[in-house]
Amino acid sequence: MIVRSLRDIENTERHVRSASGTWESKRLVLAREKVGFSFHETVLYAGTETSMWYANHIEAVLCVSGEAELTDDETGEIHVISPGTMYLLDGHERHTLRPRTDFRCVCVFNPPVTGREDHDENGVYPLITEEG
Repeated sequence: MIVRSLRDIENTERHVRSASGTWESKRLVLAREKVGFSFHETVLYAGTETSMWYANHIEAVLCVSGEAELTDDETGEIHVISPGTMYLLDGHERHTLRPRTDFRCVCVFNPPVTGREDHDENGVYPLITEEG
């Protein structure tokens, strides 16, 4: 059994800040736990824009506070995401998130991330294994 708090992760290697400066993420469960998924709390900052494309991962996101505009970059469809709203990137959709306020969400990734990932120039998390 693993019990871990967000406070435990603060300012450790599990507390990841993006090179772009648009988000930070506390990685509660990572690939090293060997449970088949990773689980994070992520905050995207108000007034920023982050374009992403999880070509190597499936991600489920549940908003717990704040509000953001989510654009499906492939269709142009726009959704307002607010507390209690979930979105699932089950088709590896390219998407852009524009937080209207600080946007806090919990995320699940499959395959799990290692904690070393950041978005590349295409918005992709590279597929990193614990051995890699």
